[in-house]
Amino acid sequence: MDQLNVNFGYLFEDALIDEIKQLGVYKDFVADTTIIEIGDYIKTMPLLLNGAIKILREDEHGDELVLYYLEKGDTCAMTLSCCMGQTKSKIRAVAETDTKLIMVPVQ
Repeated sequence: MDQLNVNFGYLFEDALIDEIKQLGVYKDFVADTTIIEIGDYIKTMPLLLNGAIKILREDEHGDELVLYYLEKGDTCAMTLSCCMGQTKSKIRAVAETDTKLIMVPVQ
């Protein structure tokens, strides 16, 4: 069984898993790589297959504030909000460890 089924099979129907496999793009990021930057337009929704991602925001002084961490089987609520509203990202997502994602097109 592949990582998509293991991590999301309990949540998604088989037909949706099959569609994600067809349309999604698998991405690997090494630790400390920026995945999403503040101000980016987000066109894909990440589903975390393995690893950990730190979600940060900047305060008015430019200092980073950690909002939360994502782990295997998670997706990012802030990213979902930006995707649906077609607005620029207000967060930075950084691979905390080596990370594997499947990026699902918003449409």
